[in-house]
Amino acid sequence: MEDVGHFIGGKRVPGKSGRAQDIMQPMDGTVRGRVALATKAELREAVENAKAAQPIWAATNPQRRVRVLAKFLELVHREYDELAELLAREHGKTIADAKGDIQRGLEVVEVCLGAPHMLKGEFTDGAGPGIDTYSMRQPLGVVAGITPFNFPAMIPLWKIAPALASGNAFILKPSERDPGVPMRIAELFIEAGLPAGVLNVVNGDKEVVDAILDDPDIKAVGFVGSSPIAQYIYSRAAANGKRAQCFGGAKNHMIIMPDADMDQTVDALIGAGYGSAGERCMAISVAVPVGEETANRLVEKLIPRVESLKVGPSTDSTADYGPLVTAQALERVKGYVDLGVEEGAKLVVDGRGFKMQGYENGYYLGGCLFDHVTPDMRIYKEEIFGPVLSVVRAKNYEEALRLPNEHEYGNGVAIFTRDGDAARDFASKVEVGMVGINVPIPVPIAYYTFGGWKASGFGDLNQHGPDAFRFYTKTKTVTSRWPSGVKEGAEFVIPTMN
Repeated sequence: MEDVGHFIGGKRVPGKSGRAQDIMQPMDGTVRGRVALATKAELREAVENAKAAQPIWAATNPQRRVRVLAKFLELVHREYDELAELLAREHGKTIADAKGDIQRGLEVVEVCLGAPHMLKGEFTDGAGPGIDTYSMRQPLGVVAGITPFNFPAMIPLWKIAPALASGNAFILKPSERDPGVPMRIAELFIEAGLPAGVLNVVNGDKEVVDAILDDPDIKAVGFVGSSPIAQYIYSRAAANGKRAQCFGGAKNHMIIMPDADMDQTVDALIGAGYGSAGERCMAISVAVPVGEETANRLVEKLIPRVESLKVGPSTDSTADYGPLVTAQALERVKGYVDLGVEEGAKLVVDGRGFKMQGYENGYYLGGCLFDHVTPDMRIYKEEIFGPVLSVVRAKNYEEALRLPNEHEYGNGVAIFTRDGDAARDFASKVEVGMVGINVPIPVPIAYYTFGGWKASGFGDLNQHGPDAFRFYTKTKTVTSRWPSGVKEGAEFVIPTMN
């Protein structure tokens, strides 16, 4: 068993609080180790290290800063397999899925190699008589990220890379459920040449989260997790004068038009609905077939595919998905399946009785499929975050469009159709932040931005892409005039272009 402390001042340090939490291995329910839960004082130690290191890092020119990111990419590729296995064992996702988790994070690091260009300001020569105007982007100082269990490599990297490239120091509070990969990421950044103190990792629970939100030296906070906590963090951070970008829950719909290629649609639904045991904020959890004939064809093809899903331990290369992250998560998802039956939905595939031979203590759930789900049911309204897909039948396109538009969440949505007019109309009218057309999980490529609408996102700027550089920098605009040719005498009116 390994004790995981914190990463402060360029090295691992043991926890001092006396409080710790088990790190579980979801595939067999065993304890892998213990992770320390930090105090406010330990967070403050990390902040002091970050404050001391940040000015020198900010003064390093952007091209040299991104050389550290480039070296980091090289080091991660050196340890790709080991990182993926560690991630899979702590989280529960398959090793193939863990590699995807790492890769999506690295793609954002790759985009951040363009920071010297992204951080350029603007210049206007001769904005007025003898006057030049220019702008510059400067780092905020010390910033922080609070990241979830379901992507322990990707989401920390989405936040760390643009923050560091912009000249900030960073405090990461990863999920206490799977802290191994975030700790190793910090070590690899130091090996890549990042000065000690610029990146610190503080493990913990709500106590350290509140310390981050209240610390006056932390200028910005990014968060990904559930919507109630996202709203709490956004509100408390804003009340303390911090910038905040907080991303919450989701209930992602896939609209299936009558002309859709049904085989392609079912393939997409199986992967997007059940991959990673449904523990993705971009998972498709609601299928909306348009018309009874479409619905009947869809369900007829879905049932055998869901029944044949291969659930296995994280190390099984042939498994479609692995266990859920904790015993509590398993019971919560089973509880939603029970609730759906009570609410009157038709459970056409029931995975609650699944047991993994040789891994009886693991947190496994077979694929579950509901038909005839209605918008008044809690299993439709609330995020289940498990391998459960609900079919909500729509009479026509207009009714199908209303479902995601009227839902509390607005993270991702997809439409499957051969009709370009329908697809274009849907993309224009749907009130959701990320839209897929014949693409089931519309996560934007790394040089675009990622973010949901409504209760799925709090804040004005999204993750990665250009928005990340805007979030982690402040703009300073300079208007300059030199003495030559300056008109003498005081002026008492506001400057204008006249």
